[in-house]
Formats: sequence, C-alpha cells, structure tokens
Amino acid sequence: MVAGGCSYFDIANMARKSSSLLGLANGVSHQLFHPVPDSAPPYPAKRHTKISVVGAGNVGMAIAQTILTQHLVDELALVDRKADMLRGEMLDLQHAAAFLPHTRILSSTELDVTAGSDICIITAGVRQMPGETRLNLFQRNLVLFKQIVPPVARHSPDALLLVVSNPVDVLAYIAWKLSGFPSNRVIGSGTNLDSSRLRFQLAQRLQVNAQDVQAYMVGEHGDGSIALWSSISVGGVPICLGHLANGKKTAEAAEELEEIRKSVVDGAYEVIYLKGYTSWAIGYSVADLVRSLVRDLHRVHPVSLLAKGSYGIPEDREVFLSLPAKLGSSGVLGVANLELTEEEENRLRSSADTLWQMQQQLDLKVKS
Repeated sequence: MVAGGCSYFDIANMARKSSSLLGLANGVSHQLFHPVPDSAPPYPAKRHTKISVVGAGNVGMAIAQTILTQHLVDELALVDRKADMLRGEMLDLQHAAAFLPHTRILSSTELDVTAGSDICIITAGVRQMPGETRLNLFQRNLVLFKQIVPPVARHSPDALLLVVSNPVDVLAYIAWKLSGFPSNRVIGSGTNLDSSRLRFQLAQRLQVNAQDVQAYMVGEHGDGSIALWSSISVGGVPICLGHLANGKKTAEAAEELEEIRKSVVDGAYEVIYLKGYTSWAIGYSVADLVRSLVRDLHRVHPVSLLAKGSYGIPEDREVFLSLPAKLGSSGVLGVANLELTEEEENRLRSSADTLWQMQQQLDLKVKS
C-alpha cells in the first residue's frame, strides 16, 4: 500500500486508463514516427564501449576530446595518415589521464585499430576552403572514402557509421553503399549543428535559453537547408511567424525569416573565414549524437539518413538528407512525422532531387 490507501497495482491501472483517455495507449509510436527500412531491435546494453575516429584533424580531435570529457567511451581509437601528428595527439590525450575517467586511447595509421568498434566516426576529408560550398567537395572525397569505408566495415561489421565529412549527405550515401550496412546503421551528422545555430539565433531574438527552443533545419546540409518555421516552439509553446518577425507585413516577415535562415547557413563560412576551420561546435554536436546512440536514449535529432518514402520523397530516390529522427543503440529508429507546410514539403523534395542528380555523377561501382 502507498499513501492514500492505493496500491501500486491501483496506480498502474489508473496510469493505463489515463493514457488511454489521452490517446497514448496503442500504436502511438507509429503515429509519431515513420518506420525506417532495415531497422533492427536495440543491441543488448554493453559495459565496454569502443569508438573510433577516422581523421585526427581539427574536427576529429574536437570530437574525440568532447566524447572523452563527457564520459561516453571506454576505448577510443584514432586513425590518421600523418603518423607523427597522430602520435602527438594520442600522447596529449593520454597525459590527461589523471583528469579523465579511465579510457584506453589507441592510435594508428592503419584502419585495423578500429576493429570491434560500436561507432566509427568518419571525419577524414579534404579541408573546405573559404567560400567553397560543401557540395563542391564530394569529388575530392570520393576516392578517400573508397579507401576508408570498406576496411572499417570489415573490421567492425556490427558498428554504426557516423559520417561527419562534407558534403555529408552525399558522403553518407557513399558510406552506405560502400559498407553494405543496413541504412539505419549509417548516419550523417547532417543538420544537427545547423539546427543548434538556428536555436541560438532564435534564443537571442526571443531572449530565452537556447535549450528551451525547439527548432529544426532539415534537407540538404549546406546552402539549401530548410528552416521549419511551422514547427518552432519555446518551452512547449508554439511560436507563430508573427512573433519572429515582430508583427511585420507578410512580405517583410518572409524577408526577415530568410535573413535568419541565411545567417544560420553562413555561420560555418564565417567561422572558417575567421579562424580557418570549424571545430568546437561540431565536436559538441557529434558528441550529442554519440550520447543518444551509445546510451539508447531515443532522442530526436535532425540527422542525414536514407530519406526515401518520407515526406513525399519518392521510393526510387535513394538520397540521404536531414530529417528529425529518433536515435538509439541500433541507429535510426524512426523518422518524426511532423506536419509540414506545402512549401516546406516542396523544398524538401527539391533538396532530394538536387542530391539525387549529384549522385548520378558518382563513379560508385557497388551493388545496390
């Protein structure tokens, strides 16, 4: 018995009845999330977690450092072709052992050090130059991925692949094809960071904490990314466009919202222009994704995934682009069923068409 004379059995019955009254009883997950192909049940919880980072440049090391300080890994493997730099980075992290939870840190120029990984994070790639769009990078990165992905998949056949290299949507598609993994186990970092930049911009305008802002950038990670103005909320309160545009007329409001979107898109370019590269924000963004994956949190993140069949994207369009998705230990668990405006859906399908056309130019000789 508990206080008030009710048993735990009675409380459980009341909880079940109340959930039924709220319409949350059966099949609610299928109403909220669109299932993904090749989905699998979560893996059993593991006591030992191994994460590999392929590419120990500024982005790779920011990710590695953030993962370490957030206690997300028991064994960390670093891979890069620059042997001296790589060993220096490994030693620098190892020397911080007294300030970190016990973690085994390895490094090698060979990909066999990644064997047995739970997550393989790929950041390797040619650096983006100031003013260069992400989509112009894919030809220079294609050859590199052909050298990286097949060995990584062979050494860790049960791993999740988390692609961070740009252009992330096309390279996530390439990683999926080269690995032979089920699509739910290949994820691009996508617009998770773009969405954080949007939340920051909106928080500044609305004078609230960015963590209380729910807002998504979706579609192509890059110049064509889409701000979902129709689904913004603050502290659970839906925000109409008039709030963001200070009651301005329709044309002025649309122009102001586009300025916000453009400032989000240009955020990376500004950082690259000022310091030469981005690192810390993407480090925190990827660590945020890793936390949801290794701890099976079922949190929703806008990440690049196989999007065919979602939001009117045709089934024959095998493209990766960012959509809000539930993430857990087996990867992508489902795609959120947001109510988009007609314009948002049209722009999303346009993004899919753009990426599909680019992928047709790839010399990617693998079996579908």
